[in-house]
Amino acid sequence: AIAPLAAMIPPPPPAHLSMRAEIEWLAGSADNARGVALALSSSLFIGASFIIKKKGLLMSVEKGGSSASAGGFSYLRQPVWWLGMLTMIGGESANFIAYAYAPAILVTPLGAATIAASAVFARFFLGEDMHICGIAGILLCTVGTVVLVRFAPEEAPVTSVEEVWSMAMQPVFRAYVCFVLSFTLALVYGAAPKYGKTHVVVYVAICSMIGSLSVMALRGIGIAAKLTMRGSDQLRKRETLFFILWVGCCIATQMNYLNKALDTFNTTMVSSVYYVFFTVCTVTASMIMYKDWENQTPGSIFWQVVALLVNVAGVHILSGTRDSAPGCRAGLRALLSRRKSEEKPEYTHLCACDDDAEQQQQQQQRQQQQPPP
Repeated sequence: AIAPLAAMIPPPPPAHLSMRAEIEWLAGSADNARGVALALSSSLFIGASFIIKKKGLLMSVEKGGSSASAGGFSYLRQPVWWLGMLTMIGGESANFIAYAYAPAILVTPLGAATIAASAVFARFFLGEDMHICGIAGILLCTVGTVVLVRFAPEEAPVTSVEEVWSMAMQPVFRAYVCFVLSFTLALVYGAAPKYGKTHVVVYVAICSMIGSLSVMALRGIGIAAKLTMRGSDQLRKRETLFFILWVGCCIATQMNYLNKALDTFNTTMVSSVYYVFFTVCTVTASMIMYKDWENQTPGSIFWQVVALLVNVAGVHILSGTRDSAPGCRAGLRALLSRRKSEEKPEYTHLCACDDDAEQQQQQQQRQQQQPPP
């Protein structure tokens, strides 16, 4: 039983390698190494953008504007929110280029670095607490990232954007697209009006499923750009233009519901739940469309799944202990029971507030608005 597992463990790197060569050996290829570097840089920028945009949303409400969760767009008048948007665009641009060099099954799970970065930034710039168990979660994310990079699959060679289009036209992937669109419409018009403000999974599920489709199109655009830089013009083809239009529509939908989630729930909670949902949806879509696991050995697939589970565990610890009372024991109880801490009853988990608390808040606002006798 030990022999098969031992066979899955890779040999140590050759001696006397330069730092660049060691990184390429760890990632499996030079293209994967570039994709990893771009993906990690993207995670830092996107993690910072969560905090900056959250600050802009708070400033908008403080100045009397309508909140994003209530359907308002007053945050568009806040320069801080636009700074966060530019930071996110920079991060997404790096992420976009990363998909041109590395497969989605490698790039997407590296978003765990976004969770760690947003938790640290939120601690210093928004005053949000980070539980001591969150450090263990960050370490797990780091270990999962290293293992994933080491066993990452190499991208299958693609010579034209028409090949990407033929992958998108596969019956199985078209069935996946139809399922995503129909389920998203059901959430938008059915679940979001009733449960959007109390359950973070509603807004995040919309962002994640639509986001998985945008990533598939982004990878096609990245491949077209890479082939164009190598002398084969692919950017002027109608397939590439359709991918660009599709990405624009998807990103507009994602930003709308991501703003609603950030305005309603804790930043760390949103980014953590979003990572899990988005990673699962994107890896699923990539396996269907690009067949990332088709030519992989069982050992590589095994360690990729292990790395993904380690990252998910790290994100779960980071978000699950976010609202628990201080101390390792309280954090462990929060992870095992998922109940509110009795020592600090003001903490909440997946629900922003219950109906009684919301009614009390509305009653207090009405009393404050009444003129004194």
